[in-house]
Amino acid sequence: MAVLTDRPASPVARRADRGPRALVNRFLGYAVLIFFGLVFLYPFVIQIGNSLKTEPDAAANPLSPVPDPITLAGFERIFAGTNFPLWLGNSLLVTVLVTLGRVFFDSLAGYALARLRFRGRAGIFAAVIAVMAVPGVVLLIPKFLVLKQLGLYDSYAGLVVPLLADAAGVFIMKQFFESVPVSVEEAARIDGAGVFRTFWSVVLPTAKPALITLTILSFQGSWNEFPHSLVAVQDPGLFTLPRGLADLVSGSLGKGTQYPLKLGAALLATIPVAVLFMIFQRYFVRDANEGADKG
Repeated sequence: MAVLTDRPASPVARRADRGPRALVNRFLGYAVLIFFGLVFLYPFVIQIGNSLKTEPDAAANPLSPVPDPITLAGFERIFAGTNFPLWLGNSLLVTVLVTLGRVFFDSLAGYALARLRFRGRAGIFAAVIAVMAVPGVVLLIPKFLVLKQLGLYDSYAGLVVPLLADAAGVFIMKQFFESVPVSVEEAARIDGAGVFRTFWSVVLPTAKPALITLTILSFQGSWNEFPHSLVAVQDPGLFTLPRGLADLVSGSLGKGTQYPLKLGAALLATIPVAVLFMIFQRYFVRDANEGADKG
């Protein structure tokens, strides 16, 4: 007499049963991702389309991504009828100086908090964390008063000096340096290298992933910085791109929507950050120990 037993289905049978369902779930997942991707990209498509339109076409069909006809008149007016070249130069100067300053000073501060043992170290790090939790808008009026008292208001120094270090950058570098094995530094100290020499020649070269991440974040943050420029300068000759674009949007050009000019200027302002991010995005920190392992 045959004995019937309940045997679990084989892995092949289970995969066969789940095949159609898994395919449907994958299709729905991709459909949702594509939908939200299009929702995210559509404003940029509108921006590009309107920057290539004529003024009447942009005013009549602002949500249409297709210009009819295509014209570069808006871009010509950007360079001929506004101070865009001046704003671009100011932004490049301020962004390069701020990025270099943040990479250098944040690295120094992060290494000091990660490796040096001194009184008040825990309190300083707690203050860094606390600063990260404070909304930037709360500090605008105190920042304005400090700049006025120090004689830095309405100057390039006022645009650059307050941004040369930031709490987020210090935190990123501290966390990375803590992941670097102490043995990496011991050989340099045995050879007689001082603290700064050990930091500069031994530890910092291992921090390439963190440094590139900090560079990208610093460049993007300083390039797009608007609130600080709002309280730091009033002279139109010192306006950076965000401040200049805000001036355009607020109606300084006179009558009319002038969408092609405004959106064209905004499009040009986004290109440097987009290019930088696309080039270096693969260097974002994925593994905190990557730099130490390579060193």
